[in-house]
Amino acid sequence: MIDYSKVLNPTVTEIKPSGIRKFFDITATMDDVISLGVGEPDFQTPWPVRKAGIDSLQRGRTKYSSNSGVIELRREISKYLDRKYSLKYEPEKEILITVGGSEAIDGCVRAVITPGDEVIIPQPSYVCYEPITRLAGGVPVIVETKAENGFKLTPEELKAAITDKTKLLILPYPSNPTGAIMEREDLEKLAEVLRDTNILVLSDEIYAELTFSSNPHTPIATVGDMWERTITVNGFSKSFSMTGWRLGYACGPSEIMKQITKIHQFAIMCAPTTSQYAAIEALKSCDEDVQNMIEEYNRRRRLMVAGFNKIGLTCREPKGAFYAFPSISSTGLTSEEFCEQLLYSKKVAVVPGNAFGDSGEGFIRASYCYSVEHIREALVRIGEFVEELRK
Repeated sequence: MIDYSKVLNPTVTEIKPSGIRKFFDITATMDDVISLGVGEPDFQTPWPVRKAGIDSLQRGRTKYSSNSGVIELRREISKYLDRKYSLKYEPEKEILITVGGSEAIDGCVRAVITPGDEVIIPQPSYVCYEPITRLAGGVPVIVETKAENGFKLTPEELKAAITDKTKLLILPYPSNPTGAIMEREDLEKLAEVLRDTNILVLSDEIYAELTFSSNPHTPIATVGDMWERTITVNGFSKSFSMTGWRLGYACGPSEIMKQITKIHQFAIMCAPTTSQYAAIEALKSCDEDVQNMIEEYNRRRRLMVAGFNKIGLTCREPKGAFYAFPSISSTGLTSEEFCEQLLYSKKVAVVPGNAFGDSGEGFIRASYCYSVEHIREALVRIGEFVEELRK
């Protein structure tokens, strides 16, 4: 009988499964659960986007695209980033269409990291960065951001994390799970630390549209001379409610993108063609749809933050993405204990903060990409649960 422990890659077997999916899987086995656990918009993909996808099928556009993606889509992305953020990329050489933002992140890390290279990862942050770094042979260097700093990466924290082995900084803002954002002045301070180094930046900006600050989102590639050292990752899942279409993109200097494209070429070939034609329409005609979604998210955001604070679970204002990250330390439970007991006693699913790194302990993540009625009922049940704990 084969001994699988001797044939499987130990780097893979030692990686823990996603803490997000753990609670999603438990929830799937239960009835009448109210879930605030999954970061998936409850809006339908805008009709013009769906229609463009249908039209592409009716016209027989079912073949491979070029490895880099349909050139019309790359041109629209270039125009979109320019008009939204004054961020400029050449469609032919500096933009790659990927299977979701996750593939873009993976390709970037693999194109840059060699065994032993260090990757600075601020946490709490999305669950994929650390495993992807390890799979590439890199060494994750975790910076534990702090609630009192709004979960922002500070220049002092960045400087302290840099060594002569540092190759890459992952900058995940707006943040999943904390809702933190980085304003231009914050990014300028980070840029000053990185000046005169050879460190690259992977800026995951999948939530760029979902910014609730009085200032628009600032891509770090537009700050000072950061463009030459930054790979910008974005996509269509969150802003355009296109999660199932699996479409993202990476942008950066041509010398870097050439290498990421080679990885994409051999591992993926090309992103789904139908999704690409649908995304062209999203960029051309769906600004109003996106704005309507943002306004509704903002309404839900205010409701959820006020609700948690009223319950007595201190919740800072999330200024980006669609997650609240309240502290549950006052209950005396760990993050996992709180989530498990809440799920089984009140049938409400949230995600433990430590699923996003050790610094997330003492917090939970609750998504507000659900209806107002859904959120209100969840808050009632959470309030009952916390009140019972205090008796």
